[in-house]
Amino acid sequence: MLLITVVTVSFLRLMTADQQQSSNNDLSQSAYDSAQAGVEDAKRTLLSYKQYCSTSTVAECAIAGNGSHVASDVCNAALANNIGVAATSKTSEVMIQQSATDNAKLLDQAYTCVTIQLETKDYIGNVAANETQLVPLISDDSFDRVRIEWFSREDVASNAVSLAGIGGSGQPLYTAGNWPINRPSLLRAQLIQVATNGFKIADFDTVNGPQSNAATMFLYPTSQIGISEREMTTYDQRKVSSTDNPNPKDALTTPTPVSCKADLSAGGFACATTLVLPQAVGAGSNNRTGFLRLTPLYNATHFRVTLWNGAVNPANPNALFKDVQPIVDSTGRANDLFRRIESRVDLFDTTFPYPEAAIDVTGNFCKDFAVTDTQYIAGTSGCTP
Repeated sequence: MLLITVVTVSFLRLMTADQQQSSNNDLSQSAYDSAQAGVEDAKRTLLSYKQYCSTSTVAECAIAGNGSHVASDVCNAALANNIGVAATSKTSEVMIQQSATDNAKLLDQAYTCVTIQLETKDYIGNVAANETQLVPLISDDSFDRVRIEWFSREDVASNAVSLAGIGGSGQPLYTAGNWPINRPSLLRAQLIQVATNGFKIADFDTVNGPQSNAATMFLYPTSQIGISEREMTTYDQRKVSSTDNPNPKDALTTPTPVSCKADLSAGGFACATTLVLPQAVGAGSNNRTGFLRLTPLYNATHFRVTLWNGAVNPANPNALFKDVQPIVDSTGRANDLFRRIESRVDLFDTTFPYPEAAIDVTGNFCKDFAVTDTQYIAGTSGCTP
């Protein structure tokens, strides 16, 4: 009898514990969903803010973004001011329901605190191999450098990074199948910028002393310890000398080596380098409207971009991105269980299909004509594309 009693009590305890765990899991997921609802309302707020800025002056947009309008530290204040989200009297939380009259409030779910940070210390993202991510270089602070870090533990199955055979001075280019899956991507970094007072199309193909509107570098992962900072005008792959104008017939053919680490057990990124930006053509200072175009070759990669004014020093604060990738901090509740999440929201369309090449065809490409200084000569071979 005693044995049966012990077995019965133990079984009941196991059932009760499993039921409690299942209930906690359900509440945790519901609290997470509540926090996500707060993020979605924050996205609506940011959309309203961006639409307002598109039709207002710079000064008016700055006023709308500061204080209690959008970038507020007060819970749910930005949402209430911009999209009319009404908080309840219960610690100013917002109940999750479609309307004020439905019965969804009986589920007792709400987001309790949502704040939006328009200025961020970095831009983070991930890109598939051979695809492109465009990073807007926008800040209220002056900056003349960008630091790029790429390939994290999320890109590799273990903490070991393959750098074997690429520690010397050469940077061999392999076929896609021969590039190890745990080797950092060869990263193409392209700068596109213009002066805030205007530009000409020809400015993208000229170098005016320390000024240039475009540059392209291929950052090659190596194990060698080398230079951690490089001038983009000096290492622009489109030309041989920093004083040359870009010329596809006379361009650098060797990628730029970047020092990478072979062990990611401490976290962070395997590769990192700092690029010194040229001034935009016609600009008297570092005033620019710019974009950084990142394309990982061979492997996909996670990356981080930071802006700096002067030499990179971790002890000094870097320049902040503004209105590029705001941070939304949202806390959700389900009954008495809370979940807090942080989300990044791109204010620029990152899904726009920017062209990856001048011509993109799925079949054969046929070109059968000639152009001289004085005439056009039609082809006679009759090639069929």
